[in-house]
Amino acid sequence: MAASSRSNVSAKIWALAAGILLVIGLYTAGWFYAASMLKEKTLALLGDQQRHGVTAVCQDAEYRGYPFRIGLFCSKVSIDDKTNGVAATFGALRSAAQIYQPSHIVWELDGPAETRTGTGIAASSQWESLQSSLVTTLGGVDRSSTVIKGLMTGIVSTQTSQAFDVKVGHTEAHLRQNGNDLDAAITLQDTDVSAKGVPQIVPRFTAVGDVTLAGKAALLAGQDPGRGIYGTKGEMRRLGIDLGNGQALSISGPFSVGDDGRISGKLRVEVDKLSAWRDQIKASAPQLAKTVDTATKMLSAMTGGGDRAAIDLTLNNGKVILGGFIAIGEIPPL
Repeated sequence: MAASSRSNVSAKIWALAAGILLVIGLYTAGWFYAASMLKEKTLALLGDQQRHGVTAVCQDAEYRGYPFRIGLFCSKVSIDDKTNGVAATFGALRSAAQIYQPSHIVWELDGPAETRTGTGIAASSQWESLQSSLVTTLGGVDRSSTVIKGLMTGIVSTQTSQAFDVKVGHTEAHLRQNGNDLDAAITLQDTDVSAKGVPQIVPRFTAVGDVTLAGKAALLAGQDPGRGIYGTKGEMRRLGIDLGNGQALSISGPFSVGDDGRISGKLRVEVDKLSAWRDQIKASAPQLAKTVDTATKMLSAMTGGGDRAAIDLTLNNGKVILGGFIAIGEIPPL
């Protein structure tokens, strides 16, 4: 009787141990499956869309964080967009998600970043920190937020040898699916732009952009069958720069981008502190003094003679038209 009792107890212990091992095995398999999904979603955000000619490579890929977190680590990340002729390399990538919430991923990327385009543009960037978070769904990325501190970028045209330097103290970029549309907002604080051999016309400024691209939610999800923003309509809620002390310029209104990259739309341009803008440009580029004075007087007269101007512009396949019939310039294709 005692032997039978011990046998039953032993059987229960073995059954419990087998159950525990089964749970651990299933959990481990689930962890590695979630880790592979993390890799897929993270690289999808960086641009891995092989069916569209874009590949992303995570060098020395390694999963960390078992058992309660999931993390993908790469010693180097490279992206090659053969369709648009763009190639880029980055430093180390670190990402992580909680096992109970694998759809919420946080990641950070080290510099430097080296980018080259088929049009002869080369850019080199470095930053103090680049941190991002994204929320995924079964259909791809639902929304993402990125913060970059201390961004420094050098841009060189191999065709003209013209060099530009851009420094941004604090950058924030937010993207989200809004139904079938894509909402995008970006802020660049403490921005300095300089060009070799060219006077610096605009001092340090803050730039903001807030736009909606109609029907382009799939662009964030990595499932857009089109050509990015080509053939797109949208609403520019605000695109502008602020020099401080009330000196600001902003543009808003509906727009569209043709299949050839040319922009059309009806935009409203608002300029505050016209006199300050005039003095700023004249001081930086004295050769433009007469042109700037004439333009300032014209803008002031059109809006009642004050120090603030608000004008409506029409864009027709890149051509900029003032007042419905005065052509004042042309925007090249994107």
